[in-house]
Amino acid sequence: MKKILFQGDSITSARRYPEDMNFRGSGYATMVSAQLGYERPNEFEFVNMGIGGDRITDLLARMKCDFINLKPDYLSILIGINDAWLDVAQNNGVSAERFEMFYNILIEDIKTALPEVKIMILEPFVLKSEFNEEVWDAFRCETEKRAVAAKNVAEKNGLVFVPLMKTFDEMTKIAPNDYWSFDGIHPTAAGHEIIKRAWLEGFKTLEN
Repeated sequence: MKKILFQGDSITSARRYPEDMNFRGSGYATMVSAQLGYERPNEFEFVNMGIGGDRITDLLARMKCDFINLKPDYLSILIGINDAWLDVAQNNGVSAERFEMFYNILIEDIKTALPEVKIMILEPFVLKSEFNEEVWDAFRCETEKRAVAAKNVAEKNGLVFVPLMKTFDEMTKIAPNDYWSFDGIHPTAAGHEIIKRAWLEGFKTLEN
């Protein structure tokens, strides 16, 4: 059975229970596992290790225990929104340049330890909301910088990149922003469906 590991912050965690590995939260990780598990029974083991509030530096800090030691066959990572938000709101984020540098270190070390692992990088995204409107221009700008950095990391390391920002933007033309995200950061069920569909498209490429 091949192991799929989901990594990231609260968007990936989606209120999972750390003490219960069988509960993968209420977000896209569970939605992916439901669809793939139904379509391809007993083929995959799904593990969600997302942790709310994580930045790229936190992923580096737990790289051994929560990435390498788990020995996944497939790995997806969605990180960057906290790096951008804390930079804007508290002047305590990770700059876009260092974000890209740390991301590359993370990927290089994982690939060295697990040369056969197939990795997919998801693009960080943000929508305007009442919670971020006072700093919206700066927040969007900083998020876009991390999105570019994530894409650069994927391209440099020959990984699959899954764009999300444009899709979320386009969906706001169909329904209001808060239909897709409660606060501009955390997706609703419909928002997680957007990520799930993009994830599955990326996974097709990852398997080839």
